[in-house]
Amino acid sequence: MTIAISGASGQLGRIAVQALKSHVDAGSIIALARDTAKVADLGVETRAFDYTKPETLQVALLGVDVLALVSSSDFADRVGQHENVITAAQAAGVGRIIYTSILKADQSPLLIARDHRKTEEILTNSGITYTILRNPWYFENWTASLPIAVEQGAMIGATGDGKTTPATRQDLGEALAAVAAGNGHDNMIYELGADTAITLNDMAAALSRHVGRAIPYNDLPKDSYAGILASVGLPEGFAAVIADAEAGIPEGWLSTDSGDLSRLIGRPTTTLDAAVAEALQN
Repeated sequence: MTIAISGASGQLGRIAVQALKSHVDAGSIIALARDTAKVADLGVETRAFDYTKPETLQVALLGVDVLALVSSSDFADRVGQHENVITAAQAAGVGRIIYTSILKADQSPLLIARDHRKTEEILTNSGITYTILRNPWYFENWTASLPIAVEQGAMIGATGDGKTTPATRQDLGEALAAVAAGNGHDNMIYELGADTAITLNDMAAALSRHVGRAIPYNDLPKDSYAGILASVGLPEGFAAVIADAEAGIPEGWLSTDSGDLSRLIGRPTTTLDAAVAEALQN
């Protein structure tokens, strides 16, 4: 069985390729990326793969049995890009597609869920066997900025005191690899999330313990938070999507108690304390 991972040069894709090596022989793995030089170090076959160039995709997918379609990070036309890949997979005879979606995509009102919901519809109507991994918010979306929070003396966000179940990219990449290599996942949808729900106040408390001084969490109105994100360099549209997602946390759109993630990776999910410690070490 040949398994291809798209977006293999990205953070999640690289983790998934490395994790997949513990399940199958490296010779049966293909790393797909726009720039193959960026995945040459992964020790597997590489093929050029650009979601925006549909005329090139079918050839790149020839001989692939299972395709992990890591969702595009280009917000310009994500649905169109994903459809390009699904159409090419149909033509190339790919047997199953695994798609990385977002929690509760079929119901969620969050801006970030729209493209995922449309992509899920395209995939489930394609006739190709599918597995949908509805990913939670990445821990790293918050922990990457913890050194800045320490420097400035506070964390900021727009989550209120809402609970959420974020997971690390490592956990989610391992889940993707397990599903790609395993059986029993045909036409399944998994809602992925950490074993324990947290708030950003919990994260601020964990951060405070690690640095030995109080680092509070300051909650902001959604629009104010989006403005701050844009002021530090995020495109305005993307900043609005991030702020909208955080503001939806108190309503439960980015949390789950399914237990799917820990079952797929065969161990407890990474804890808040461990995620914070790793962020401060890097």
